[in-house]
Amino acid sequence: MALVFIMAAVLWGIGAFMGAPHRARWSMVALLWAAVLGAHLVLPDGHPLRMATGESPALWAIVGGAAVIVAFYRAGLRWLRARVREPEGESSAQEGPFSDTELNRYARHIVLREVGGLGQKKLKDAKVLVVGAGGLGSPALLYLAAAGVGTIGVVDDDDVDNSNLQRQVIHRDDAIGMPKVFSAQSAMEAQNPFVIVKPYQRRLDEETAAALVAEYDLVLDGTDNFETRYLVNRACVAAGVPLVSGALSQWEGQLSVFDPKAGAPCYECVFPEAPAAGLAPSCAEAGVIGPLPGVVGTMMAVEAVKVITGAGAALRGEMLIYDALYGESRKITLKRREGCPVCGKA
Repeated sequence: MALVFIMAAVLWGIGAFMGAPHRARWSMVALLWAAVLGAHLVLPDGHPLRMATGESPALWAIVGGAAVIVAFYRAGLRWLRARVREPEGESSAQEGPFSDTELNRYARHIVLREVGGLGQKKLKDAKVLVVGAGGLGSPALLYLAAAGVGTIGVVDDDDVDNSNLQRQVIHRDDAIGMPKVFSAQSAMEAQNPFVIVKPYQRRLDEETAAALVAEYDLVLDGTDNFETRYLVNRACVAAGVPLVSGALSQWEGQLSVFDPKAGAPCYECVFPEAPAAGLAPSCAEAGVIGPLPGVVGTMMAVEAVKVITGAGAALRGEMLIYDALYGESRKITLKRREGCPVCGKA
């Protein structure tokens, strides 16, 4: 087989020296491949030419098949790029919504039937607010930025501490002492310069939460205190904005999409009141295994992408519970609570 590859390289070099276009050079290599495969099919076993070129025609058939798959893949990518760059009904001279760099970056999204160019455009136009840049917010923020969500807001009033780094992967050792929102912003913009990151170094109250949530299309809540959870839920219901909520402790995590506007319950339907002190200890009190926030936070990002693009079935009216210690997960059905003071009239 080495002899044939050497001949192919020589043909390519001759074509390059003569200034032949790439298509002509590939045609020469294809003719060589066809000739070798034809010789293997025609000549008897043991023929010197067959022995010198790999003995079996199956090898050359595999090589040819792989080349065809690569060619179709490249052609498919070019077609998808053209579709995204030139929306139907618009002039080909008009610049599309994505640059060439963005098209290459999001190519694996665009080839997905459930996302495609239209879904990627929805992600670029979306505005997502993430409350909490800690364990759950860290992976969610990184993957939302990587996915190409156009505008991402980050709310947190805390600074990076050494004890955060065991699980809050968006922050680095040299960011200790820096406000988490600015540390997160730096990491997200370094990961994807095409997204807009809006840092909000503050603690939410009724007024600021309502005004801020109303500016966004979707909210992710990764906070670790119930006061903020209930506050964010009320603001989302009032603004008609879906809420992706995650929580975790020790080895277990859970997440759901609370969206009363779409017929799903709100957070307060499921948790009418905060648990008594000591029944739901924080991560600092009970501990948490480091990778668990990464798992649950990444799931939150997936739910966000599904809600924005309309792909699949988001966890509306369902809660996913993941037990990392035993590698088990289960889903439970959630229903709206009659007389809920938050969404009962929504």
